[in-house]
Amino acid sequence: MARLSLSKQPRKQRKALYNASLHIRQKLMSAPLSPELRDRFGVRNLPIHNGDKVIIMRGDFKGHEGKVVKVDLRDLRVYVEGATIKRADATPVFKPIHPSNVMIIELNLKDPWRRRILERRGAKVEEVEKVIEEEVASEESEKVSEKEEEKEEVSEGSSSTPGSVPSQEGVQSEKADIGGEE
Repeated sequence: MARLSLSKQPRKQRKALYNASLHIRQKLMSAPLSPELRDRFGVRNLPIHNGDKVIIMRGDFKGHEGKVVKVDLRDLRVYVEGATIKRADATPVFKPIHPSNVMIIELNLKDPWRRRILERRGAKVEEVEKVIEEEVASEESEKVSEKEEEKEEVSEGSSSTPGSVPSQEGVQSEKADIGGEE
């Protein structure tokens, strides 16, 4: 990583880091790719995005895998699903993790800007397109399976189930039991 300022003094380096603009902070949020992704795309590291699957390489949660829930550019931290700590009142909160302590093991390529970054950085375009086609095919199959499940639930739900609207006959019999007439 190139220095933020020309000075070697740590205080000026820290000041430049704290006062860095968003486009520079986004580049500071880069993390290395796993060896499989490096071979596949021909890129060494990429900025972390929401939805990327990462493995934590350092710290208390070393070895933990999870999806990135939030990327905080202000604090230069990422929040990973499952990496939580408890507050004093016992509510769980995400542990902030520096991006240099994680490795990306699965990319979220739904964002067209992400694809452009890969292409600009010299990634193998065929591999990027292949992964995108696989993701689209898996999403379509998931939608089809969800529709089939909904149809099954509707056909099974024709009988009286909890939370469903009772039939008119049931309402009349309930009124009769209470003593009211219609």
